[in-house]
Amino acid sequence: QVQLVESGGGPVQAGDSLRLSCVASGRTSSYYFMGWFRQAPGKEREFVADITWSSGITNYADSVKGRFTISRDKAKNTVYLQMNSLKPEDTAVYYCAADRFRLSTGQAQAWGQGTQVTVAS
Repeated sequence: QVQLVESGGGPVQAGDSLRLSCVASGRTSSYYFMGWFRQAPGKEREFVADITWSSGITNYADSVKGRFTISRDKAKNTVYLQMNSLKPEDTAVYYCAADRFRLSTGQAQAWGQGTQVTVAS
């Protein structure tokens, strides 16, 4: 089992930046990919970004390319999501996730509890 704990969400204004963090503990070696999903009210959960834990190769949803950056700190077992130029449509609960396969499949075996990001216009 792996435990994922997110932090860093909150209310911001459009155009602001925010950095989310996700600390992983437990059997982290079982998961090759970590990343982020989000779910806005009344919408389905959507993939945001993932990163290959070993190589650092990243993958983004088209909606966040150029604005969001995912990174990881292996020594701290932490994944980050730097979000710049935030838009009201980025408002959602952001979930950290981990899996043996790319998260862009839409699936993940491990999930965090979520952190709310609210972007005001």
